[in-house]
Amino acid sequence: MATFLYKLGRLSFRRRHFVALIWIALLTLAGVGAASAPAAGETSFSIPGTEAQKTFDLLEQRFPGSAADGGTARVVFKAPDGEKMTDAENKATVEKTVEELGSGAEVASVTDPFTTNAVNEDGTVAYASVKYKVPGMELEDSSRDALKEAAAEARDTGLTVEVGGDALQAAAEAGIGEVIGIAVAAIVLVITLGSIVAAGLPLLTAIIGVGIGIATITALASTLDLGSTTSTLASMIGLAVGIDYALFIVSRYRSELADGREREEAAGRAVGTAGSAVVFAGLTVIIALAGLSVVNIPMLTKMGVAAAGTVAVAVVVALTMVPALLGYAGRKVSPAGEKSKLLGKGKGNSAQPDSAQVNSGQNKATQQTGAADKPNMGTRWARFVLRRPVAVLVVGVLGLGAIALPASQLQLGLPDDGSQPTSTTQRRAYDLLSEGFGPGFNGPLMVVLDAKDSGDPKAAATTVSDEIKGIKGVQGVTPATFNQAGDTAMITVTTDSKPASTETEDIVHAIRGKAAGIKADTDAQVLVTGTTAVNIDVSQKMNDALIPYLGLVVGLAFLLLILVFRSILVPLKAALGFLLSVLAALGAVVAVFQWGWLASLIGVDETGPIMSMMPIFLVGVVFGLAMDYEVFLVTRMREAYVHGERPGEAVVTGFKYGARVVSAAAVIMIAVFAGFITSSESMVKMMGFGLAIAVLFDAFVVRMVIVPAVLALLGEKAWWLPKWVDRVLPNVDIEGEGLRTEADRLKKDDEDNEDKELVHA
Repeated sequence: MATFLYKLGRLSFRRRHFVALIWIALLTLAGVGAASAPAAGETSFSIPGTEAQKTFDLLEQRFPGSAADGGTARVVFKAPDGEKMTDAENKATVEKTVEELGSGAEVASVTDPFTTNAVNEDGTVAYASVKYKVPGMELEDSSRDALKEAAAEARDTGLTVEVGGDALQAAAEAGIGEVIGIAVAAIVLVITLGSIVAAGLPLLTAIIGVGIGIATITALASTLDLGSTTSTLASMIGLAVGIDYALFIVSRYRSELADGREREEAAGRAVGTAGSAVVFAGLTVIIALAGLSVVNIPMLTKMGVAAAGTVAVAVVVALTMVPALLGYAGRKVSPAGEKSKLLGKGKGNSAQPDSAQVNSGQNKATQQTGAADKPNMGTRWARFVLRRPVAVLVVGVLGLGAIALPASQLQLGLPDDGSQPTSTTQRRAYDLLSEGFGPGFNGPLMVVLDAKDSGDPKAAATTVSDEIKGIKGVQGVTPATFNQAGDTAMITVTTDSKPASTETEDIVHAIRGKAAGIKADTDAQVLVTGTTAVNIDVSQKMNDALIPYLGLVVGLAFLLLILVFRSILVPLKAALGFLLSVLAALGAVVAVFQWGWLASLIGVDETGPIMSMMPIFLVGVVFGLAMDYEVFLVTRMREAYVHGERPGEAVVTGFKYGARVVSAAAVIMIAVFAGFITSSESMVKMMGFGLAIAVLFDAFVVRMVIVPAVLALLGEKAWWLPKWVDRVLPNVDIEGEGLRTEADRLKKDDEDNEDKELVHA
């Protein structure tokens, strides 16, 4: 592989005009496709194989035209102190509001609280339910404005009026933190690479790659039913890895220049060595993201595949566009050890011609002597760890273990109006309903009776209602509502506990537990759905899929890392280190978003259950990113070990050349992910925080602390591989051993071509 990538790097450097035109054409094509594509509607959410989804599908068949996926709103009224909602003036205000709401073109139905018993027992709180013909995200602005105006007019009469439901749901807004994240990345790149030009290359290539990925997602959004969250997460991950991958290649290019190589040769070697690490690191990320499809939740699958596609584009851009831009940059990208005028005089003279750099052995020797006299921070840290491996290992493991403890209290759920900030009308409506009708009223259970095979559907409905009323924690059961055919009924069940509580979950399981007995007695099937039941089913589906997903992703990546490192213990160490990182990240997420620790610092107004798909998505992304740093750092150690250094020396060499760049890459990735914390979308905010903290733990604790300590303790055993496995595995040559022969051959070909030109001349 190294030889192929070496040739690709040289070709891209030499044919840079052609390579640049190809990528510009692809970006333009994707942009035109995005601009001409129809606008995407609201993303559908389904969870195949669950009872809640089967019930929803049944309702679509048995209750046609009910606009089951239409937007909803609950207009909640509360009378002033000392008054009742049934007072003549207050009642007239509510009836006028209901009449105004019903006149909307997109409104399917509006309920009058005085005819549907939607007034609480003491008469102080009432609500009107509004059903729309289209999903909440697809409502016209005029419909939302009419809803707000009707509530405002009622509020002017002295009533407390709040609006809940998804009709007022707005599209997620990106925060300015994303721009700040990119700005921080730019500063880190300038410091790391020593010049604005060199720093601009990773940013430019990452933006091109993400631009192609996001434009493609936008172009296919309507066809493939992709939501805004899909493109946001794809851009988050694509931008971070795109910058990092380009950074590693540019850094290796500068190191090759410092060794005295011509620029085209340096570009080829950079792509052949660092590019090999980029390929395998990208493959681990792609495997982790695409592997999310095993959960069998379409929305999660689409998010994973879209992000994986963006990462794949980032890898190809890094391998081709980066060497092409290095060709354009010329001497503006200086060898490692030299700095531009922007950061100081530095070593050597960046204006020195390439030929002089190559032939100046004295300058090279001076640089090497200076580097030996003044070891960098990575070298000093590696030597410190090698002297105290046990102590360093214990501190690292115990530290992450302590941070991971809150993960044992993880509670999963999906966001509802109760998770909104208290400043929003949706949250105030939620609180009013809880106050007036009980905490379970905001998350009623919908029990559906499929009585198609029953001889007496109405008697079966009565039996079901009686059985449910006997369950502990059930507050109310509405009379059964049958469809026109009379073979299917809906029963609404309210509980005395919050929708996201374990008590409500127990009630759902209790109702489902009685289904078999009711089926035997009445030949009717009992099913439970509704938002609360969907949350429970999603959480259960995530829990059931986590172990198979981990087995698939970790297993495939483990085999891939065996191929890369030609070792058993190094991949095993990488997998165990990842588990520490992800558990610590989940612990931090629970502490902030569920317990509320330091929540106000990142704009978390309300705490609550962690989003159901958050843990498994975090596991997938963090695993891919963790393997990135493992590959980038340890391949340099492997390269040194293969070239004859002792295990301890190889660790020091790996940190000498890789620690600075890996640290810079981690800071960049943390900055990019942290920028998404300012998003108004709760899942994006949570993912941004989780990924940023996970990268912090993995890069600076696991890879910089635990990895060298473990390798120091293992010694030669770290690179042990059974001989029969070594014979079976193909040699991918990620260390670039074959580049020496290839370089000699190409040099001879160049000399032969020069001789032929002289002869013709």
